[in-house]
Amino acid sequence: MAKKNMSMFVACFVSSLVLNLFFIINLYVGEDSKLGLSWSKKAAADAEAVAAISCSGHGRAYLDGLVLNEKGFPVCECNSCYGGPDCSEFSPACAVNADGGDPYFLEPFWRQHAASSAVVVAGWHRMGYSYSDHTFISQELERHVRILHSIVGNAVTAGRYIVFGAGSTQLLNAAVNALSTDNSSMPAPIVASIPYYPVYKMQTDIFQSIIFKFEGDASLWKNSTSDATVNVIEFVTSPNNPDGQPNKAVLSGPNAKAIHDHAYYWPHFSPIPTPADEDVMVFTISKLTGHASTRFGWAIIKDKAVYERMIQYMNLNTFGVSRDSQLRALKLLKVVIEGGGREIFEFGYKTMRDRWQKLSETLSKSKRFSLQKIAPQYCSFFHEVRESSPAYAWVKCEREEDRDCNAVLQGANINGREGSMYSAEDRYVRLSLIRSQDDFDLLLQRLNKLMLGEEGAKPL
Repeated sequence: MAKKNMSMFVACFVSSLVLNLFFIINLYVGEDSKLGLSWSKKAAADAEAVAAISCSGHGRAYLDGLVLNEKGFPVCECNSCYGGPDCSEFSPACAVNADGGDPYFLEPFWRQHAASSAVVVAGWHRMGYSYSDHTFISQELERHVRILHSIVGNAVTAGRYIVFGAGSTQLLNAAVNALSTDNSSMPAPIVASIPYYPVYKMQTDIFQSIIFKFEGDASLWKNSTSDATVNVIEFVTSPNNPDGQPNKAVLSGPNAKAIHDHAYYWPHFSPIPTPADEDVMVFTISKLTGHASTRFGWAIIKDKAVYERMIQYMNLNTFGVSRDSQLRALKLLKVVIEGGGREIFEFGYKTMRDRWQKLSETLSKSKRFSLQKIAPQYCSFFHEVRESSPAYAWVKCEREEDRDCNAVLQGANINGREGSMYSAEDRYVRLSLIRSQDDFDLLLQRLNKLMLGEEGAKPL
């Protein structure tokens, strides 16, 4: 009997060991096999190894970065005013970068969502020119764009056509080309309200087209839209770059055509009172998710003829948008849409609102500088009235002698963008609020120091 019990004990013990060994192997080794992971394991390991390089919290390393060390790792690319191999060396005399529009303010969000936003691409992914339907537009990505606007409530997409472009920049000229008439007696005037985004003029001028020409201030053309022979195209930026104002079209009439640039019409920059419902609307992922380098944007078009002209332009210009960019955009939009978009827009709004409040408090102590005023509005996405949280500060130098406001700030080691870039007076300067936290913190420090030297100003 004792031998029988001993045999049963040994059998159970061995079975237990085998079963536990099976679970361990399945947990730590077999998972890759179950998921079919083979060639992607090294790519994932390389990506995680580079992402783990901290750069002292003042920079970042990239898979495609320059490799200068023996270990084969890319070097750290440092934030403004930081340097050294690990970005730990601060340069006190360095000029802060408040000029560029790189949207690094959302980088912490994507670090928190590293797993859900990662993309691993096979070497043979989408090697052909088109998709299986012989177009250059991913149907799945278009579907997610429509879902996104439905969730956010910032644009009507039902019954509309969608065109993809390399960021909004390419789409802007595609829209100008589509709205211009080939048989007009004169080039279609392209106009915008001052201050306006300088790329409108720069891009229109560089093409030197015979069917359109940039003519500047929209208000000067109010009496021209009644002329049946003149087709006037107006850029309407809302919220506006540089001052964040919710602009409306200045021109009206049958010959007034508008391109509505809604790059910043997202809940982290602006309240969303109603869905935009214009004939031509342009959006970009760079200000939605912060991925400016992906170079992906889209236009929502009401008229089929305009849509077909834009598609023809895109197809001839670049054979559509990079399939790799569309794949990454799809992955990012899936993360944005998850949970009804609340997470990214709450994160973005909190960050931008905090920066705006701190900047406003700093400049409120000054008699030398003033800041643009933006009225609060009801936001249908957040279901409440929300204060402004613009991407840029539009600062004005109030002293008579300060005719070049950017030069005044440069004297305090702050590099902004002069007002004349936006066809406004140089008494204005644009300061970017969407860069890294290092950039913003240093901007505040420099402004506070400048305020201390101002007679009658109260230090914070």
